[in-house]
Amino acid sequence: MDALKLINELKKNYEIGRKNNQAMTMIHLFGIKFAKELEGKPVSFLKDLSTYATGKASFATEIRKGMNLSKYVTLK
Repeated sequence: MDALKLINELKKNYEIGRKNNQAMTMIHLFGIKFAKELEGKPVSFLKDLSTYATGKASFATEIRKGMNLSKYVTLK
């Protein structure tokens, strides 16, 4: 999946989460869902992705947490 599609997916998740006061949960979910596509990407890529999608580079850490959770969670 290319960077633009990842940005759009993260933005969609973030907007849904903001409406329901669950933005962090939705960012973690993004990290879980796209862990394989994001694996091996540098931190700068995650920060850029996060900044473009949410306006906050700090969410890169939350994406990484979701990626780590992907080892223990299976999505339907």
